[in-house]
Amino acid sequence: MDGSATFPDVTLAILAGGQGTRLGGVAKGLLRVGGLTTLERLRAFGSHFADSLLVANAPEPYARFGLRTVVDVVKGKGAPGGVHAALGAARTEWVFAVACDMPFVTEAAARVVLDARGADVDAVCIEHDGRWEPLFAAYRTERVTRWGEALAEDPSLRRVLLGLRTRLLPVDALRAVDPELRALANVNTPEDLVRYGVALPGR
Repeated sequence: MDGSATFPDVTLAILAGGQGTRLGGVAKGLLRVGGLTTLERLRAFGSHFADSLLVANAPEPYARFGLRTVVDVVKGKGAPGGVHAALGAARTEWVFAVACDMPFVTEAAARVVLDARGADVDAVCIEHDGRWEPLFAAYRTERVTRWGEALAEDPSLRRVLLGLRTRLLPVDALRAVDPELRALANVNTPEDLVRYGVALPGR
């Protein structure tokens, strides 16, 4: 672990779930922004944390990046299963979870979430227009057992969070440091490629 990290008690967990079907089946961590893949950008972002790990059930496209990689412990549960795997693999008290197709996350944006942690909180999540943003959120790793029990019900991430001591932050807290909310942007569709200036692998 990096004792000089900005967040020394937090592991960055990058979730590489999803098949990128709306983008022709590409591995979304290989999308390119400003000459770098999204995974390279997230790996650099990981320097602010004590540790970084990648949750990838199909890790082959990402082997060259040298990230510690884990697979879902409970298969077939989507993003909730990915967060569960990260909680079990982390060596720190907290995990900060992002998706591999989020190229614009920043230390300042992450700090908004991580500064809202407390002894009475298991998770911190931003609420935006009635939606929760569970893949730009902090999770206490000691809740891994409870999280695993919840997976039996095939829950959404929001459903799992309802069973934890979750602190919801208004999106305006993030706007204070990220007026356009670019940290929450993820690339799912061809329209997103144009909107965010993202290129497919090899382009």
